[in-house]
Amino acid sequence: MLRQRLLEKRKQQAKSDTNRGALLMRGRLYTWVAGINKARTEINRAPISHIAAFWSLTDEPELQPLLYKWADEGMHVSLPVVIGPDQPLRFSPWDPDEDMKTGAFGIMEPNTNDEAPAPQLILVPTLGFTRQGDRLGYGKGYYDRTLAALRDQGHHFTTIGLGWACGDLSAEEYTPQDHDFQLDAVLTDKGWAKPAPTTL
Repeated sequence: MLRQRLLEKRKQQAKSDTNRGALLMRGRLYTWVAGINKARTEINRAPISHIAAFWSLTDEPELQPLLYKWADEGMHVSLPVVIGPDQPLRFSPWDPDEDMKTGAFGIMEPNTNDEAPAPQLILVPTLGFTRQGDRLGYGKGYYDRTLAALRDQGHHFTTIGLGWACGDLSAEEYTPQDHDFQLDAVLTDKGWAKPAPTTL
């Protein structure tokens, strides 16, 4: 019932508001990554170069223009691929010059079986969220399994949830499950609901 209410709330948003909100989110995200990379370069640390993103669905904040910009700047962008029920996602490299295919749940995926290098930054589609970084997704558990698997492999990464401000669960009776993976930051059309780290 909670997921359905949130889906309805985001569907009822005006297109002009979501267009403007997505533009602001892309700008804030681009600025944050650029700032982190500038700081890392100044202390002789390698910049973030591998980002796992997602191909936005109709009612999600539109990320695609930012993915093209990052690719133009030489960033390695990967996208999630569903490989089977109850399995972690595979992040496959995305090439903006190559055709994509329609995968599970009608989501566009890279048309390759290759696996991208483990990402340093993972952008996570977020339906609902708390100010502590708890995430409510679509109920299939793919991201929780994927992020837990990467963590258990000892891989270091940062997670940023991207969702609309109407998904704020502050006024809801919501308790995260034990298996839910807490996000490092949450970005909405109204700003950072959970601020992103200033250093990595």
